[in-house]
Amino acid sequence: MRGGPAPPDDMDVVKDNDPLASARKAYRRRDWITARDQYTAALEGGELDSGDLYALGNSHWWLGMLDQALPFFQEAHRRYLVQGQGNTAALVALTTGYSFALKGDEAQASGWMSRAVRLLDEAPECPERGYLAHIGFEDAFRANDLPAAIEHAHEVRIIGQRFADPTLLALGVLGEGRVLVKRGRIADGLRLLDEAMVAAVSDDLDPSWAGNIYCHLMLACYELMDWRRATEWTEATARWCEEMPGAGPFMGICRVHRAQVLQARGAWEDAEREIRRVCEELSTFHVGLIGTAQYHLGDLRRQRGDWTGAAAAFAEARRRGCSPEPGHALLCLARHRTNAAVSSIERALAAEKDPLARAGLLSAAAEIAIAADDPERARSAASELADIADRYATTGLAARAATAEGITLLATGQTADALEPLLAAREAWHHLGSPYEAAVVRLRLAQAYEVLGDVDARTVETEAADGELARLGAVRPPNPRLGVRPDGLTARELTVLDLLAAGRSNQEIADKLVLSVRTVERHLATVYRKLGLSGRSARAAAVRYTLHGEIAAGDQQS
Repeated sequence: MRGGPAPPDDMDVVKDNDPLASARKAYRRRDWITARDQYTAALEGGELDSGDLYALGNSHWWLGMLDQALPFFQEAHRRYLVQGQGNTAALVALTTGYSFALKGDEAQASGWMSRAVRLLDEAPECPERGYLAHIGFEDAFRANDLPAAIEHAHEVRIIGQRFADPTLLALGVLGEGRVLVKRGRIADGLRLLDEAMVAAVSDDLDPSWAGNIYCHLMLACYELMDWRRATEWTEATARWCEEMPGAGPFMGICRVHRAQVLQARGAWEDAEREIRRVCEELSTFHVGLIGTAQYHLGDLRRQRGDWTGAAAAFAEARRRGCSPEPGHALLCLARHRTNAAVSSIERALAAEKDPLARAGLLSAAAEIAIAADDPERARSAASELADIADRYATTGLAARAATAEGITLLATGQTADALEPLLAAREAWHHLGSPYEAAVVRLRLAQAYEVLGDVDARTVETEAADGELARLGAVRPPNPRLGVRPDGLTARELTVLDLLAAGRSNQEIADKLVLSVRTVERHLATVYRKLGLSGRSARAAAVRYTLHGEIAAGDQQS
């Protein structure tokens, strides 16, 4: 979502050994390191003009040096205004505002964006209005106002055609594609997104806007769980980035999206390595990007049973402005904090209206509702998820819907009926190349076969699932069947323990559950016995078990 003026093209005015000439040549071939160094040398030897100041700032930007870039953007903007070039000044203001947004400085970002709008409102018809229209598209799209979003996207494309601006043409195509996907016209929308990406990885566009196109495509792929398309375009974009020495921030964006695909495909070691590298290299550059990376790091740790590490990553994601759901709610479930899991997922669903974004939340909501002994809520989540899968008709959404339907039927005693959706889910996850989800479904199939008395089928599914989870380094997820837990705790005992871990006293637990204090004490005594705890430290050890899922050395006494 950036763009700006190019430096002057008067190569014949300066000598080839002049740092200014070297800087301009390096900038045009997108060698950001050389451009920055040579422009810095040129600045030490004399004053730069407006275009060169912007180019120096942009070179710093591409190297991930936002604090160094912003003063040059602001000075270039001031000079363009003095020179009466209001349109160019507006475009630089957009760049400046976006850069402040990346730093998380929303007030400065808003001020600069507002300045760009004011300058272009006062200007006649011009290409720069197309970039402003694209920002209008992004605002409308984020607000899920699809009529306004498609109107802005059409405006961007029309202005691009009128002024023969390839960047605006690609942005217009992108916007139309995103809206079509949201409206359920998946094939048509993805064709337009592919078309926009062809332009993005070419040399026809300002590279600053190419990143915007790539991020939109990857967001669509993530929502649709289209890992094949995501993989192909991430590889193409990485090759494009490698041709620009020093393109650190953009490579960081590629790494985050590559990590998403690697995680889905079961290459967890590679995924975590990519995420860690992004967090180390771009920790102060892109607030939202680091938040997304931390969320996926937390989800990986949750699936591996590193619950303390997962909680820390989810907390950092939240601090960076990224919702930690549904991973955080599933972490609460894994820690046996069922009430907290219910609260977390319900809050997330209440805040999210977009059907594609709700799909992942609903999948978790069904599992959590089953654990909370709320089959009606599980059925509601599975039903809404099925409607979304029918509307968008992708393999990934179908897999999620079939899984939710299967585990809900299984938990409510309709074991024979659960087989069909669970078998369909297993095949869909295999088709997508998502081994973790396939293994989880196989465990649910094993439960169904056990109830139905098919010992051989149960053994096949269990061994296949455990083998895949071992390869991934994953722990078994919580068992969603009502009343079935390896520690033998009942739903009521878990509720009491969950409230205890939340800091409630025995009296407060009794009031909350409409029980006597003596009954609460009896439940806790049973919990301690089942967990093998005794002595004065039993209460604290039980709380630790609720939070961390294991009995620490020294907690159990003979």
